[in-house]
Amino acid sequence: MAKRSEDTFELDCPCCHAKLTVDRALGVVLAHTVPVRPPSIDLDDTARLLREHDESVEAKFRASVEAEKSKEDVLSRKFAEGLKKAKDAPIEKPLRDLDLD
Repeated sequence: MAKRSEDTFELDCPCCHAKLTVDRALGVVLAHTVPVRPPSIDLDDTARLLREHDESVEAKFRASVEAEKSKEDVLSRKFAEGLKKAKDAPIEKPLRDLDLD
């Protein structure tokens, strides 16, 4: 059986400003509703996160610059290796789909 609203009353906690629902007859707290508080903003943590993000972006950029510097050497070596394999391999007529019929 549900309690009637006359049997309970609500009041605000003077310390934490929570809503308390109290039973009149028993004198006990039936419900406790915590007030909604905005999240605390810590500017030091935010500044640290921004610095870490900037440092990681800079590190990725430096790595890409280094990769671009050595890219020409890598491509020339790959080309030389492919050219050497092509010279050593026997010349064969390429196979076409029509030749398989």
